[in-house]
Amino acid sequence: MSKVVKKLSEVRFLSYFRFFYSYLGSAVFIALGLSMLVALLDGIGLTMFLPLLHAVDGGTGEADGENMGSMRIVLDGMNELGLSPTLVTVLLVLLFFFFMKGIAKFALDYYRTILNQRFANIMRLGNMKLLAGLDYSEFSKAESGKIQNTFSGEIVRINTAYRSYFQMLQYLIMTGVYVALAYVANPKFAVIVAVGGLLSNLAFSRIYRITKEASRRVTKEMNNFQGFLIESVSSFKFLKATDLITRYKEKIDQSIVSVEKQQRTIGVMNGIANSIREPLVMVVVVAAILIQVTVFQESLGLIILSLLFFYRGLTSLGTMQNSYNQFLGVSGSIENMEAFTEEMKHFQEDPGTVPFSGFKKKIEVKNLNYGYDDVPVLKDMSFVINKYETIGIVGESGAGKTTLVNLLCGLLPPPTATILVDGIDLRELNKHDFRRQVGYVTQESQVFTDTVANNVSFFENPSEETELKIQQALKLAHAAEFVAMLPEGLNTQIGINGVNLSGGQRQRISIARELYREVDILILDEATSALDSQSEKLIQENIDSLAGTVTMIVIAHRLSTISKADKIVFLRADHTYEIGTFESLQKRSANFRQMVSLQTV
Repeated sequence: MSKVVKKLSEVRFLSYFRFFYSYLGSAVFIALGLSMLVALLDGIGLTMFLPLLHAVDGGTGEADGENMGSMRIVLDGMNELGLSPTLVTVLLVLLFFFFMKGIAKFALDYYRTILNQRFANIMRLGNMKLLAGLDYSEFSKAESGKIQNTFSGEIVRINTAYRSYFQMLQYLIMTGVYVALAYVANPKFAVIVAVGGLLSNLAFSRIYRITKEASRRVTKEMNNFQGFLIESVSSFKFLKATDLITRYKEKIDQSIVSVEKQQRTIGVMNGIANSIREPLVMVVVVAAILIQVTVFQESLGLIILSLLFFYRGLTSLGTMQNSYNQFLGVSGSIENMEAFTEEMKHFQEDPGTVPFSGFKKKIEVKNLNYGYDDVPVLKDMSFVINKYETIGIVGESGAGKTTLVNLLCGLLPPPTATILVDGIDLRELNKHDFRRQVGYVTQESQVFTDTVANNVSFFENPSEETELKIQQALKLAHAAEFVAMLPEGLNTQIGINGVNLSGGQRQRISIARELYREVDILILDEATSALDSQSEKLIQENIDSLAGTVTMIVIAHRLSTISKADKIVFLRADHTYEIGTFESLQKRSANFRQMVSLQTV
């Protein structure tokens, strides 16, 4: 799966914007517009301080536009509106613009909060849709740790990246607005400070590079950590019983330390960026003032307003740099997410277009050949499964039993028109329709951390009708008796992976769930191989009692499980096969007789 998408190259600034835009669309421009409005209102409010100071200093109670440069347009606008620039009027106008700035700032923060939640939801829902539609053969090759980390930790980190990125854009826009206002007030001084600001930004380039690389390593190590964690939980009993958990813990510890080391690097870089930000701002401001006064021989009064704008602008620039570095600290997660979603999009299975309302007659397998990486597993197979028949599939390990079943239920796409369901090519059937009619019970019981009732009904809304249907399914699965003896009956919590139940009980719950669904085809994939004799006997009684009421495909390690099957498909180690009843195969197949002789049937 990972071979399909080439390693992402250095992602540019606009590429990140396209990533967020792909999820939020034009809503991002509304947020950016509000950012511009906040800066503009703040700038106009600051403009009012200069005539205010002049009015106070002159003692006339009148404000004028001296030293405001082209920004005196604000006072001209007041005059046009009939507002005399008195001290009181200027104060009221100043308050008005700062109140409006506060309202705009609230609107911006509120809207960004909404977008933040929307972004996370769209990303999670989109990824779940892609995962649900992922081709099974590609899923089987994927790293469980990468999937786990991408769906959990990476989403959180990308959400942080979103906040930092748009905070950076907000302050970038505000910086631009302040620079523009400063240029309007005093073009010469504005150019000097702008050049100084750009030069100061070079000091952050190495910080950005180190932070970005550390972020990529964090993502890689988190994928490893999640994989180790999943394996340690699923294998906990074995690891604990053998004390191998101590050695395995060392692998997890190394991964944790590696993540912490990279996080520390990111934290140090953020600390450096924060600590040098304000001194650099002041260096630029002081240098600009000295050049303006000593080189160009201009008075300080001419640059006061421009200086106000630039101090605001350089402060915004520093905050922008800090936000950008924080963004780079989690930007590796964006690259990981882009690669992950691109892979899933590339490997979406063909859902099929022909509606399927139920299994009516037969499944035909015609000249089926299948293999992995040019290694054949099934060769030229042809047989028929009639409705309500029980088909046994036996053979040595690696002979292709599970592969054959995965082909029959559509998990693996059969080549050409080699599997027909009621005369229709399986590849063309609507996969969702078809699989809703397929029940699957595996060797490892598929139960979920919830109540017995929810495991059987698969979280269907509770009602009297639902409970009655659950009881009927439990009875058919020979599970009603032991469920009735549980502390809370149907409402008993079965624990993580059904830890509160025995292996046989979990298996019968799994069978009950498939019977509750009223499927047409029931697949039992070595459903008794891990059970004790008593549990195996009960499951065998299930199979015998269901014969003739549902089409069953039974993969069996123990031949006793399929001794009464209508047909048995016997797969040989050389990938050839034989078909017949238990008795007929015993008569004509030496290999089958040898298998029987090794077991007590």
